[in-house]
Amino acid sequence: MSAQRRSRIGTLAARKGVVRTLELSRIFGVSLVTIRNDLDLLAQEGVLIRDRGGAVVNTNTALTTAFNQRAELSLDEKCRIGQVAARMVRPGDTIILDAGTTVMEMAKALVDVTPLTVVTNALNVAMQVGASRDVNVVLVGGSLNRDTISVIGPTASQHLADLMVQKVFLATHGMDEDGLVDPSLEVAQVKRAMIQAARQVILLADSSKWRKAGFAKVVRLTAIHTVISDDKLPDEARALFVRLGIELILA
Repeated sequence: MSAQRRSRIGTLAARKGVVRTLELSRIFGVSLVTIRNDLDLLAQEGVLIRDRGGAVVNTNTALTTAFNQRAELSLDEKCRIGQVAARMVRPGDTIILDAGTTVMEMAKALVDVTPLTVVTNALNVAMQVGASRDVNVVLVGGSLNRDTISVIGPTASQHLADLMVQKVFLATHGMDEDGLVDPSLEVAQVKRAMIQAARQVILLADSSKWRKAGFAKVVRLTAIHTVISDDKLPDEARALFVRLGIELILA
């Protein structure tokens, strides 16, 4: 029960930004000493920062927690896909890297590919590739999307509209025979701008993305040149890509 209570405290803090000891004691029906111990443990874990009378959310942790949880899903497949994608990049290339957990695995595998120019809307991807002195990072401007630790909105789309790169490495929420989909209209618009800014469009999508539903249409499959997925991709998806003339690489 104590672990469940601390989890709920962390959720409250993420939503409200700050939690107070007295209020939490009333909500959970436990003593002030118990709540103080909970807050101390959450502070040790990096979830909260203690202050007088309660705690405030650790914004760095709040931004990365949901992303890291998604990153653990199909992690082996994402790592293999990212490594295959990284081998498609050559020194001197100018590329766009989309936001997403699989693209982040690709970014980790680019450590020895230099010099390089990387355009991205993902803050964590920018920090990962920007650790190398021989990588020029162009960070797209706009509004923060906390779910993907990336930038979206009309400013981001306009910035991308002024660019032309050799390759874009694209992520997706879901895909089927009608194309790529995403829960967010703003995210979908930025992805379309990325596609229009690149000569070659390479989709990084593990097999769990097949027939995963989304509210906003991104683009039809015919706009994709290459799909990198894993060997669990259903036969119907493989046959569709072949029929459409899309190169399929299984990692």
